[in-house]
Amino acid sequence: MGRISFKDGISILKNEDFLKLGNWANKTRKKLHPEGIVTFIADTNINYTNICDSKCSFCAFYREKNDSESYTMSVEEVEEKIKEAERLNITTALIQGGLNSELPYSYYLELMERITKYNVHIHIFSPPEIDLLSKISGKSVDNVFKDLKKRGMKTMPGGGAEILSERVRKKISPKKISSDRWLEIMEIAHKNGIKTTATLMFGHLESEEDIVLHLDRIRNLQDKTNGFTAFIMWDFKEKNNPLGEKIGKRSSPYDYLRLLSFSRIYLDNFKNIQASWASQGKEIGELALYFGANDFGSLLLEENVMRKAGFRITSTIDEIAETIKNSGFKPALRDTFYNIIRFL
Repeated sequence: MGRISFKDGISILKNEDFLKLGNWANKTRKKLHPEGIVTFIADTNINYTNICDSKCSFCAFYREKNDSESYTMSVEEVEEKIKEAERLNITTALIQGGLNSELPYSYYLELMERITKYNVHIHIFSPPEIDLLSKISGKSVDNVFKDLKKRGMKTMPGGGAEILSERVRKKISPKKISSDRWLEIMEIAHKNGIKTTATLMFGHLESEEDIVLHLDRIRNLQDKTNGFTAFIMWDFKEKNNPLGEKIGKRSSPYDYLRLLSFSRIYLDNFKNIQASWASQGKEIGELALYFGANDFGSLLLEENVMRKAGFRITSTIDEIAETIKNSGFKPALRDTFYNIIRFL
């Protein structure tokens, strides 16, 4: 069967039998990863500030500047966290923060200079942050990436995508960059040799059409640049945020596995799909390996965003490896580029 069209994708997502869809995704995964290896990464997530101008309705993490819980780490504080990650043999630090327009451009450049000298890969910033850096520096996005590359930037996470549908974005995050701008910044990153991930947050105000539109747009960009290393999706967490108070819980593990399967089938030019056990739980994470996922995501030594929304699951390298083995696969630690470091 050839590539699934946008129109057919909507029909499949709406109407295909759940188990048939899962079986289809599982077969697709086997074709792409016939060796039965499931990878994961030992990483930590550092949020350098929780002050954010965007104030998205789905976010439980951000704080106003004058809030008693607001903070901005000094460069030295972030560096100490990287030192600790190195001591614990953490291979990657995912570093993102709120859109704090009062931080000067020099803060970000000094941050990069200080933290990229350690034996920890720095997976840093996101399109909304890059857009902010462009505004506060007066430089083009291309030149911002060139400045960051000089200081060691090699990869960027796919945060800020949420759902690449303006119909929904205007309702849940009207102050955040547009879907077009997110894709534009991703394309410029890829042209600068910076690999990135693509993400999706579902389970709020989106429709099946919005989901397929999102997947279609990242698939089209992948055709153009081949700059995405993986696709990662998670469900909206409804606690401690205005959107959750308004709509409550909108998704289930069934919805997650169904959408994961569809994503594996539709994203025919993405090699890697993550099982988001940290947002779904380890049991659903195991099932995800039979619904299209080939990667078990992140260890997440430190995680703050979902924790603020009342959801936090922890694990260890040995526990994740054992979970993967019990699921019938071969566990392997990987790096941010999806190269295998060692088998477990």
